[in-house]
Amino acid sequence: MKEKIHPEYKDVTVHCSCGNSWKTKSTKTEKGELRIEICSDCHPFFTGKAKLIDTAGRVERFQRRYAASASAKKPAAKKSA
Repeated sequence: MKEKIHPEYKDVTVHCSCGNSWKTKSTKTEKGELRIEICSDCHPFFTGKAKLIDTAGRVERFQRRYAASASAKKPAAKKSA
């Protein structure tokens, strides 16, 4: 590694908007403090509060289209020679 070309790797404290905070290392901040909006403690995916919402029946519409195309593509019965 070449000397004097790499950024400093400093200790920083990360603060989330939910109130959670922890210490880590970063090259991005000068103040030793990093503020974020969402973390793994408050993100719906990690907390289990995420809900999968089917907007406007997309799954059912896809299944209807697939069923219609699958029935149209059924191969004819093979004849034995």
